[in-house]
Amino acid sequence: MSQREVIGLVPMAGRATRLSPLPCSKELFPIAMPDSDGSARPKVVSHFLLERMRLAEIRKAFLVIREGKWDIPAYYRDGTEILDLSLAYIVARLPYGPPFSLDTAYPFVQDAIVAMGFPDILFQPDDAFSHLIARQEATQADLVLGLFPLPEHLVDDMTELDESGRVRRYYIKQRVPHLSHSWMIAAWAPSFTQFMHEYLREYLRANGAPAQEFGMAHVMHAAVEAGLLVQTVTFHDGRFLDIGTPQGLMQLSTFLDAGNSGLRSTQSL
Repeated sequence: MSQREVIGLVPMAGRATRLSPLPCSKELFPIAMPDSDGSARPKVVSHFLLERMRLAEIRKAFLVIREGKWDIPAYYRDGTEILDLSLAYIVARLPYGPPFSLDTAYPFVQDAIVAMGFPDILFQPDDAFSHLIARQEATQADLVLGLFPLPEHLVDDMTELDESGRVRRYYIKQRVPHLSHSWMIAAWAPSFTQFMHEYLREYLRANGAPAQEFGMAHVMHAAVEAGLLVQTVTFHDGRFLDIGTPQGLMQLSTFLDAGNSGLRSTQSL
């Protein structure tokens, strides 16, 4: 584990327009997850991400919500009963996308290692965050991305790596024929927290409010272009499912039925 404190950070300020209407915040959408004894019991989807953070020995996390999503703190409360994870809530100020939501936590995480994932994306292997945190400590990278095989029918951000696993080029929402993996989770050092904070402030000063929702990919691309050390862990046999879309929800049962068999993680060294 890192010598610095590791804090979980989760953006939950979205409006779930792709799944609308829902009777609750999409982060509290109930799904059936297999327990270690093979049985199944209902859990909300964001529980999956927070459990994986706890497996990496992360003991506290900030959930960034927006005004009106009070069902999230009402459900998790302080986190200790459901997750054995101390939770606190931050209300996002700017409705421009995940980077702006995450930057709301800047005063609270600026000196920590941050572990970040999306609450509506299921992934395996379960210990993925442990690998990212170890990679960050070993390489002293500003940012470490967890890369997963991208199904052929999807278009997402893709990364071109050098022989050490460092990102040398970042493609935003492009399908690149010679590449096969996309990032789903991340861990970063205070240097990247500071870079994102300054980058977003300068972006708003120069451009005003974004015309479209601003993604983490824009900040990560800028970090690569600025010469920050962006390293990776590639989970060659890993898998993920975004249930924030109707198509993802339709695949949920198949994803869960596949279980944990045969999954391994490797670093791109």
